[in-house]
Amino acid sequence: MVLEINTISKRFGGVQALMDVSFQVKKGEVLGLIGPNGAGKTTMFNIITSMFPPTSGEVVFHNQDITNMKSHAITKVGICRTFQNIRLFPEMTVLENVTVGQHCRSRSGVWSGFFKTKSQKTEEEQIRSKALGLLELVGLEEHKDTFGENLAYGQQRRLEIARALASEPSLLLLDEPAAGMNEKETNDLFDLIQKIKQLGVTILLIEHDMPLVMRTCDRIVVLNFGKKIAEGIPDDIKNNPEVVEAYLGKEEEDEFA
Repeated sequence: MVLEINTISKRFGGVQALMDVSFQVKKGEVLGLIGPNGAGKTTMFNIITSMFPPTSGEVVFHNQDITNMKSHAITKVGICRTFQNIRLFPEMTVLENVTVGQHCRSRSGVWSGFFKTKSQKTEEEQIRSKALGLLELVGLEEHKDTFGENLAYGQQRRLEIARALASEPSLLLLDEPAAGMNEKETNDLFDLIQKIKQLGVTILLIEHDMPLVMRTCDRIVVLNFGKKIAEGIPDDIKNNPEVVEAYLGKEEEDEFA
């Protein structure tokens, strides 16, 4: 098992954002985490990546308790994420944005960089080569010298994914990657997720685009008001009346099509 969420609860003052939520993420799968706005999905991501601690419960990654581990250490052990709101370095080039993502795997120290040692130069070349490979994966190799802020919206989304992959995660957390995308961009995102999965990276996905969720995810966990109300394969979730009512409303069942 890659990730185990064990009875996680989170309270913000008088607001109970999560209540005794448990689920597991299996190696090599795409697990969807869905629910209406305010269900606690991003709060769960923030707890997994130690942006803030849970009130109770534990997060276990590859049999290691990582609850309350520092955020930089979370990246080091193999978890990386994207965000609802794109967080690129706008005045850095596309290539530079991706190379920054590899800093946690860099072996050269301060003195190696200062004196430009042979090992440091070799590592720089390896980092650049890997970054170019990731840009090819996400379809941005022709834009390597473009500033991040000058990319189209969908391209910025793909760049953020490439930067996350640069840290060599075994678990990638995608927070609404299709938000704001048109139909073509969404289809391209689906293809990209399949490629990432084929690389052996496990994916935990938050997404409101239900058709994308249904064709992308192997399993789905549903949250509502901070509680888990369902878990199963897409067909089970699609036909679960409680999920349809809680997430979409009785009159919008066709959204799952």
